[in-house]
Amino acid sequence: MSQEIERKFLVKEGFRQFANTYTRITQGYLSSVPERIVRVRIRDERGYITIKGVSNLSGMSRYEWEKEIDVNDARELLALCEPGIIDKTRYLVQVGKFTYEVDEFVGENTGLVIAEIELSSEEELFDIPIWLGKEVTGDKRYYNSKLAKKPFTTW
Repeated sequence: MSQEIERKFLVKEGFRQFANTYTRITQGYLSSVPERIVRVRIRDERGYITIKGVSNLSGMSRYEWEKEIDVNDARELLALCEPGIIDKTRYLVQVGKFTYEVDEFVGENTGLVIAEIELSSEEELFDIPIWLGKEVTGDKRYYNSKLAKKPFTTW
């Protein structure tokens, strides 16, 4: 059993110059009910299946289980997913001892850029770079499973 602790922020311009690497991600949801979100993802020609549990009250912590699967199996499963596919580019930006994952969305979520940072505890302190904007941790509208159903461009 794995507990994921992360915080999410909107992102201002200027983060790309600090990015170390980037990757393209396409993902869909076999189940988007909060108690058991089941995600299928293709990242750089590698497939993954992930199960996430419900978030705690702060929105920072929840159960997460992930396994790599054959990319062809992932493509087949994407075809079975609920309507609404997420397409984004993920940039990795090192800030101090932490790596921010910055997702720049395309398609129906164009214009949305979100940074996530994984922590070892909800109280852990971290550096806040100048390109980081408003915190949206716990705001369910910014969950990828919600963005698949109600895209950013429709808000």
